Amino acid sequence: MTGIDDLPVRDELRGKSPYGAPQLDVPVQLNTNENPYPLPEPLVARIAERVAEAARTLNRYPDRDAVELRTELARYLTRTGKHPVAVENVWAANGSNEVLQQLLQTFGGPGRTAIGFEPSYSMHALIARGTGTGWISGPRNEDFTIDPAAAEKAIAEHRPDVVFITSPNNPTGTAVAADTVRALYEAAQAAKPSMVVVDEAYVEFSHRDSLLPLVEGRPNLVISRTMSKAFGAAGLRLGYLAADPAVVDAVQLVRLPYHLSAVTQATALAALEHTDTLLGYVEQLKAERDRLVTELRGIGCEVTDSDANFVQFGKFPDTHAAWQRILDRGVLVRDNGVPGWLRVTAGTPEENDAFLDAVRELMKEQER
Repeated sequence: MTGIDDLPVRDELRGKSPYGAPQLDVPVQLNTNENPYPLPEPLVARIAERVAEAARTLNRYPDRDAVELRTELARYLTRTGKHPVAVENVWAANGSNEVLQQLLQTFGGPGRTAIGFEPSYSMHALIARGTGTGWISGPRNEDFTIDPAAAEKAIAEHRPDVVFITSPNNPTGTAVAADTVRALYEAAQAAKPSMVVVDEAYVEFSHRDSLLPLVEGRPNLVISRTMSKAFGAAGLRLGYLAADPAVVDAVQLVRLPYHLSAVTQATALAALEHTDTLLGYVEQLKAERDRLVTELRGIGCEVTDSDANFVQFGKFPDTHAAWQRILDRGVLVRDNGVPGWLRVTAGTPEENDAFLDAVRELMKEQER
């Protein structure tokens, strides 16, 4: 039987594993940072109406440039990001991962490099590899924050073509200060003109404001977003970016023809009509996230301050064993490979109670 190693796969892909988290049938699934609340019925009904309208013209290609959707995304960003955004500043694709892929296809590629400060979102390195972009692992402090001086030194040394800054960071939940982004942007432009991509997939859950206003006057700065988390639409697969119009023009050089289906555009537009309701769920999740932080610390866990819809907690002498003990009690959390640490998504109050009970039992076992 032929295996991957028998195929003429590119050398940098050999021996690698695809991205993914365990999908196990357990009562409480808190491992993929999904929003636990189903879409409200009025939104479900509106999606059905929008999709029915789109279905009548599925014999035709969708709007190639998704102008109506980008216009509504610009309105959402203007309203929530404390900075005016126009349609020409926005681009959308199939999930933020496709947005990041298009950016690396445009500004990375063979002979070019990208840097990220790890541990961070592992797809940055995987998409870099998939686009033939060299990957550089930059430093973080022991508390998982970015040390601006150390980061600037790494940028000056390696002179990357793309710099990734994740705020809030996944899997640690830590946010990045605007002053740090300004400093790293200046360092990136001094080393050589480089793109700086701020991944704000979880920003709606943050205590801090969006870094969106920093785009003004910085043509090489990109803010990446998603509808998967705050909008509770992980199954939709809709990501978007905000940047200088020239960046939007540039990524269209690599986009596939008609890459956003008419059904995807219709569903996203329906969701944007219900922004206030969906952001109400975000407030509930922020409160539950903060409760998890407080109660985990009360149990005796170390917890990283979180600005996301998840919490990193530990520290465990055997991370995988701790993960398994929690799973044995019907709760699935994430082992991200950060030694000593696990990550839990903020769920419903009932799901979070089940998780906390499982951790209490785990901590009692470790005391014996």
